[in-house]
Amino acid sequence: MEPLQHTTNENAAMLKTGENVKNPFKPTAAFIGASWFALLTGMAGYNIGLWNANMNLNEKGYYFTILLFGLFAVISVQKSVRDRSEGLAVTDLYYGLSWFATIASMVLLTIGLWNAGIARSEKGFYAMAFCLSMFSAIAVQKNTRDAKLIGDKEL
Repeated sequence: MEPLQHTTNENAAMLKTGENVKNPFKPTAAFIGASWFALLTGMAGYNIGLWNANMNLNEKGYYFTILLFGLFAVISVQKSVRDRSEGLAVTDLYYGLSWFATIASMVLLTIGLWNAGIARSEKGFYAMAFCLSMFSAIAVQKNTRDAKLIGDKEL
């Protein structure tokens, strides 16, 4: 993408007419809504599956904790990666711990599902709901940060 200082002929014509032009880097309402919908769907599906699962309470607690741990970890990774790309100071320790926590949550879920005495389809359901939640948490964090950074500024 070209920097905002350089406008194309179309943008220049729009700016000359005096119309308000929205920032092209601001996330659209559709993308923000889809991201939140995916996050809530993934989390709700995962938790409803846990609620209805025929597991001991300690197993349900293990899988619930992994979901919370994973969500926090991926948000932390997204924040530290974004901070570094924008030139904000992020220590190598925090950056490394964020990645370690993200990978650890995925490994812990994999080990737990591998050893669980549940049907393969149920294992797949938990894995997919977990992945949907992780990815959409990153998208929600990105949208939140973009919206905060850009605000309602017009070009």
